[in-house]
Amino acid sequence: MTDTAELQRIFAAQQANRWRIARTSADERIAKLERLGAAIAARREEIAAAAHADFRKPPTEVELTEIHAVLAEVRHACRHLRRWMRPQRVRTPLLLFGTASEIRYEPRGVVLILAPWNYAFSLIVEPLVAAIAAGNCAVLKPSGKSPHTSALLKRFIGELFGEAEVAVVEGRADVGQALLDLPFDHVFYTGSTRVGHTVMAAAARHLSSVTLELGGKSPTIVDETADIRAAAERVVWGKYVNAGQTCVAPDYVLVHASRTAEFLAEAKRALAALYGGTDEARATSPDYCRLVDALAFARLKDVLDRTVAGGAVIVTGGQSDAAERYLAPTILSDVTFEAPVMAEEIFGPILPVLTYTDLDDALSRMRPLGKPLALYLFSRRRAAVEHVLANTTAGGTAVNITLFHYANPNLPFGGVGASGMGSYHGIHGFRTFSHARAVLHQRVPALVRFFFPPYSGALPRLARRMLRFLE
Repeated sequence: MTDTAELQRIFAAQQANRWRIARTSADERIAKLERLGAAIAARREEIAAAAHADFRKPPTEVELTEIHAVLAEVRHACRHLRRWMRPQRVRTPLLLFGTASEIRYEPRGVVLILAPWNYAFSLIVEPLVAAIAAGNCAVLKPSGKSPHTSALLKRFIGELFGEAEVAVVEGRADVGQALLDLPFDHVFYTGSTRVGHTVMAAAARHLSSVTLELGGKSPTIVDETADIRAAAERVVWGKYVNAGQTCVAPDYVLVHASRTAEFLAEAKRALAALYGGTDEARATSPDYCRLVDALAFARLKDVLDRTVAGGAVIVTGGQSDAAERYLAPTILSDVTFEAPVMAEEIFGPILPVLTYTDLDDALSRMRPLGKPLALYLFSRRRAAVEHVLANTTAGGTAVNITLFHYANPNLPFGGVGASGMGSYHGIHGFRTFSHARAVLHQRVPALVRFFFPPYSGALPRLARRMLRFLE
């Protein structure tokens, strides 16, 4: 536990240091990022071991979804940071003849990054990359539900940065709340929508800007033209990575009624190929991780049991072991929008499959579930893709694939409405942790007098004619 006085001391140290960090050059920031990237590459095995200790996360999955993701972000920032930092000239309207305008991206100052447990390394270090690139000091708060990764981050960051620039604070929810009582210049939170309300309310007390990376019921639509085998394989992969504990995992699938039986058969085949063809093989698979804690297990077991009791059919899976925090990868059919499993984000290895016959009707049934963080569509018809894009909203969308939009540093990643606000990755992360400062330079001072009173004079009359001419 970290007491309030200690948090205030760290915050004060960063406030005192923030202007020195803000004045760092592109080369200095790139050097920090390169040092961070080299340290990550050198500690790959240690990072993977910590994630495995927290909830048996497979090392290869850690490499693909956490280590590689961060290193790609570091490389992208180092490659482009000099251009991002340059003042951006903007056009001047004729009315302002004699002036020049530009946008300068300046650091926000001292920022707070609150991270979740599900991708406990990447979802704290990726925002840190953007914060460093933008020239900020940062306090990082890892999740208390991933203690091994949290302890690793504390050691790892402490070796690279002084706490007056980047500090890691460990602890449970009360430490996070104590941090939110401090007047940070920006708060970056990744986690649940419920806690997002608390974070935003706390930031409002200080008028701190916020980025909220939340979640929601991310739908997948599989229409009658889709490549069903490919769709099933990619949905199953996207769903069961990290045992479904992924904010952009396909939450449920809407399949055209004419292809539902085929989709279910292909999904069973894909599941067997990825995690084993028997219940025992899946339970002992080294490639399938565990739920994070007993509360997560109890919540998911309860919603599964109530959904099945309400008429849903287990196509495959359903086995569980509370002592192991194991819930088998499970596919459900005959699910309705009123089923318990459809009430909130699942965030676990349960895949409900629903059917539809009319696309517009399906879209209207989806909308009350909120604006999702991701929407996936499998179709071979361009018109259908455009129709879905025009009649839905989501933080991001991927067509004929799942999850991969997260991996493109040129795309903004973020939610909308209840799934979040703001975005990051690449230049979008740099701008999230920057203030876009408008700067106008007057080059011909004499022209300013056209707009001065008294307004009855010759110059104001000429100015009025000019304004009307320019309308």
